[in-house]
Amino acid sequence: MGPDDVAAFEFCQVMTTVSTRADAEALARSAVEDRLAPCAQVEGPITSTFWWDGAVQVEEEWRVVFKTPSDRYAALAQHILDHHAYDVPEIISLPILAGTPDYLDWMRTETRPR
Repeated sequence: MGPDDVAAFEFCQVMTTVSTRADAEALARSAVEDRLAPCAQVEGPITSTFWWDGAVQVEEEWRVVFKTPSDRYAALAQHILDHHAYDVPEIISLPILAGTPDYLDWMRTETRPR
């Protein structure tokens, strides 16, 4: 499933992880300031266990969760790539199946140029 397949749903939740709270907060703020997502939430610390460089790694990370219209996914994913310190950052998108009409309208409005 590629970036074009995200458009099957009008809204999505996009997640990434970073190594510090400061990086998470900066990424969240820059994406919202650039109107790529109407909001971003920082969660953490979390413990991530993963394969990297041929070995199991265990690291403390911070998760950033963005909610956005699916037509903003490609630009948001590129923004994350451009501002991320990892060689291969996690950038995953999950569809939002339903939401209150006022909240969904707010998401549409706040991700459009002013």
